[in-house]
Amino acid sequence: MPTQVRIFAMPKSLGETLAAGSPIPAPRSHSEITNGRPKSPELGDPPKMMSTIQEKPKEGGITFAGQDSLPKLPIPELEQTCKKYLAALKPLQGPREHAETIAAVQDFKRQEGPELQRRLQEYAIGKTSYIEQFWYDSYLNYDNPVVLNLNPFFLLEDDPTPARNNQVTRAASLVVSALEFVRAVRREELTPDAVKGKPLDMYQYSRLFGTARVPTENGCQIEQDPESKHLVVLCHGQFYWFDVLDDNSDLIMSEKDISQNLQTIIDDATQTPIQEAAKGALGILSTENRKTWSGLRDVLTKVEASNNADCLGIVDSALFVLCLDYTQPSTAAALCQNMLCGTNEVVKGVQMGTCINRWYDKLQIIVCKNGSAGINFEHTGVDGHTVLRFASDIYTDTILRFARTINGQAPSLWKTTSPDPSKRSPESFGDVNTTPHKLEWDMLPELNIAVRFAETRLADLISQNEFECLDFGGYGKNFITSMGFSPDAFVQMAFQAAYYGLYGRIECTYEPAMTKTFLHGRTEAIRTVSEESIDFVQTFWADHPADAKVEALKKACQQHVNRTKECLQAQGCDRHLYALFCVWQRYLDEETYRSSSSMGYSSPLENGSERGSVVGSPGKDSVFSMDEENGLRMRQRGDSTTSQRSRDLHPMPNIFADAGWDKLNNTILSTSNCGNPALRQFGFGPTSADGFGIGYIIKDDGINICASSKHRQTKRFIDTLEGYLLEIRRILRITTRKSTTSKQTRAREIDSTTRPKAANRLKSRGRMITGAETIRAQARSSTGTRSPTEESLMMSEDDELGGYGFFDAGMLLQALKARGEVLDQGEVKASERAAANARRREVGKKLRLVEY
Repeated sequence: MPTQVRIFAMPKSLGETLAAGSPIPAPRSHSEITNGRPKSPELGDPPKMMSTIQEKPKEGGITFAGQDSLPKLPIPELEQTCKKYLAALKPLQGPREHAETIAAVQDFKRQEGPELQRRLQEYAIGKTSYIEQFWYDSYLNYDNPVVLNLNPFFLLEDDPTPARNNQVTRAASLVVSALEFVRAVRREELTPDAVKGKPLDMYQYSRLFGTARVPTENGCQIEQDPESKHLVVLCHGQFYWFDVLDDNSDLIMSEKDISQNLQTIIDDATQTPIQEAAKGALGILSTENRKTWSGLRDVLTKVEASNNADCLGIVDSALFVLCLDYTQPSTAAALCQNMLCGTNEVVKGVQMGTCINRWYDKLQIIVCKNGSAGINFEHTGVDGHTVLRFASDIYTDTILRFARTINGQAPSLWKTTSPDPSKRSPESFGDVNTTPHKLEWDMLPELNIAVRFAETRLADLISQNEFECLDFGGYGKNFITSMGFSPDAFVQMAFQAAYYGLYGRIECTYEPAMTKTFLHGRTEAIRTVSEESIDFVQTFWADHPADAKVEALKKACQQHVNRTKECLQAQGCDRHLYALFCVWQRYLDEETYRSSSSMGYSSPLENGSERGSVVGSPGKDSVFSMDEENGLRMRQRGDSTTSQRSRDLHPMPNIFADAGWDKLNNTILSTSNCGNPALRQFGFGPTSADGFGIGYIIKDDGINICASSKHRQTKRFIDTLEGYLLEIRRILRITTRKSTTSKQTRAREIDSTTRPKAANRLKSRGRMITGAETIRAQARSSTGTRSPTEESLMMSEDDELGGYGFFDAGMLLQALKARGEVLDQGEVKASERAAANARRREVGKKLRLVEY
């Protein structure tokens, strides 16, 4: 029976058919009949219509049961959007530049704005979301490589059972848990997400598995095999596959069976020297420019006698890709790089890094030789929150399954689980193939050359980026909330203070806010920089009292919280303005089509996808192209005269031609808070050449941060950030002691003058413990250096440090390190120490203790 492959050019609301709404490319069918493997049609095959696939919830299903009750994403009021837009830009602009932006916004509100707002409202009638198609177009029309530009990564914590942290055991365990997750989604048994009792949209889970981003000459499209049953394994750049599910989405292999398959694959892959395997590592092609990759897919499928089309179909339609790496990075930064883009290791002119062992158009689970594991995902159809649920659930399930081997009554994450494959009859599995198969590509000369050039280009790209991690253990969510701050706002202000302390300026900052309380909601942009945040960083780095710094921090954090709340309700300005821009572009394209239809040109909208600029797109912060570049792009489509005439008749609104639009869409600090205890790190590449990409996870007692940049002193930025986190704790402790009243022991009421003055007498009940001995012992036993965080944790007296001046970004760290050395200058006899203490009691003015 042929398997239907869904091709999404535009997602649909619950209950709508895939053929409804705007015209989309016709779906194609993939056949599973050829040699027991899915067959991929050639790109040139005529499209075949498929039967309607309903997306209504199954009877008794819980996963999508609440979809129909979710409200639609609201279109904000134009006046409010313009007001928020100006508020976001004011702290980033000088007076003259901001005055020009105000004038452009006023013109927009008087002229094009109301008409574009009306057109957007009309466009949104009958659609799930007013932004959804524009959102997908911005991703799918993106031509640059997805690696380091679009795909994020998660780094999982190690398995808590050390014996299970070897590659095969960890990989098999994660695969089984992932397949149980797939089963729960398909049977609609996955518990719906909720925040504070509010249900969240679950649509993205239906897009997570069996999905691939497929490039075409007209942009990319998302293809999905909703009945996919097999897994693709990449090892040493070589491709393998085997079936793992039956027609009911039940597992047909035990963890032991999968382990055996994986070990078999590793043994086979290592028979081919990596130098030889690298020359035919076709996964490297998925890192190419999308138009180039589209042409190479044509090359792969153009030879009729070749089985390349079949191999391509197997990869595209797989549930996900499992990458078994042959390296074991030793540092957190190296692990993060490996999960994001792979390693770059050229030996005798041949690429031997793990960058050849990837397929970036799909969801990937990556497992290193030492069992370290992570996830790299194609970002078009799913956001971090969705993949975070997947990552945390499979991590949790691996632990619970192991617990059930000890205690059969241990709980399970799943409502139901697959029947034990070892107790099923072979006939019940259906037409499946559980034996690993190696995909053998026909390496045409063009492909050999393409692999070579794709590898060298990727090596360049990897070399242009650097990664640094901070596993900050000084404090986390518990301490921050105890001080009365929102953890996310607190960390966002840390980024602002660190950047200002390092460079002395404020830059455009982006943080996504989830809007999944709405149907098919994605994200809205939180603009961190505000007048309050600028006041805080300037106050913090100047010579001001601790109280003033804390008060400025409170105001900045509160402003960030207020903006976050608005964005969570889809009341930001970025998505709305981008939709208005897309409506203008669509209108311009329609006018162009009407003017050119008599000349025989095809409609730029006939495939349901705008072909225009993706300026300010949600998918990628990009600088707006000037009119000359925009006109060039339009002329390259073969319609120079007509399109230019349309542009002259309908000029771009001033708000989008103004420098402020450029500034807001050129993000220097691209940040995202996504994680939980299942993750060690989360991150992505920088979104601009002179910016940082910062992923962070706020845990109860720590903050994990991964920063990337194109060699912008990333290590120094991380060090500055760590110094700030330590210093702001010191300041908060000082101000808390001044303002907090708490119960204290009455032992302090004993006046020291009533105590005996004997200099050589120790108290008979024992020696007073100060902790200094422990610190000295640790310092003596240490064979290496400690991080400033570790040093600070050992010192209980770090509040003694002086103020934090403007150029002291690294001085606090040096001071913390130096104090450890002072403590280790030598032992002092007990009698001498007692005498010294007695003398000190009489020196100086005794202060009255403040309330604490």
